[in-house]
Amino acid sequence: MSPDILERLAKARGFIFDMDGTLALGDAASGGHKALPGAVEMLALLRKKGVPFRVFTNGTAKAPAHYAASLRQAGFDLADEEMMTPSSSAAIWFKQQGITRVRVLGNAGVSAPLTALGIDAIGASDAAKDVEAVYTGWFREFTFPDLEAACQSIWDGAKHTTASHVPFFATATGRGIGSSFAINKMISAMTGSRAKVLGKPSRIAFDAALAAMGLPRSAAKDVFVFGDDPALEMRMARSAGAMGIGLTTGLMKADRRADLAPAEQPHALLDDLTGVAAALA
Repeated sequence: MSPDILERLAKARGFIFDMDGTLALGDAASGGHKALPGAVEMLALLRKKGVPFRVFTNGTAKAPAHYAASLRQAGFDLADEEMMTPSSSAAIWFKQQGITRVRVLGNAGVSAPLTALGIDAIGASDAAKDVEAVYTGWFREFTFPDLEAACQSIWDGAKHTTASHVPFFATATGRGIGSSFAINKMISAMTGSRAKVLGKPSRIAFDAALAAMGLPRSAAKDVFVFGDDPALEMRMARSAGAMGIGLTTGLMKADRRADLAPAEQPHALLDDLTGVAAALA
């Protein structure tokens, strides 16, 4: 990293970390996560220094507390409230918009943060009137009746929203397919709607993480975002005016950096977090 970035790193007011491909990778043997080099030390150092951070995965397969527990099992010092998913920021946005009835195309992990804030999470294909939004997330059980119900709600005036709209995510065995992306494509093809992204890389997600750390919106320039996906973390950092640090431990690769659009370029690209932890120490 350049001297300028190192200087800003030392003065950073908050950190946002992606999970898969940045801090850890899914461990098929244990059913949990395995920490990537320097990641455990990085969070431990921030804890020691009293600098706030949030781990923000774009996955919604599980509730935030479940992911936090999995990372603790992998050695991370992480509280439940320091873990966020797109449904964390979605729930806040729905409340801000006065939306209380949401058809959720997703499993229990997708809907948990919504119900925790008092939002009525309607089943994917349940008969319901006055649905104000359709929200898509991790949903490998998706069926044709779910598609019909979602489309009807949108035809009746519901907003089309989503946790994520990227086709792939990093796993220990390669790239996985994002289910919400595939579902959104089907809904959009039938209704002509465009899904509003409430997770990364939206400013909605970034602002939710700032608020969770107790930071004002004006603190964006003093926040570092670490991630492996240029379309998510780097785009979010760039659009918010934050510092985006890319990791090659997931989807981003050094030999493809030149192919990235300016909005997806990392301010620095690292092989792991070991050097960052050492610099902060």
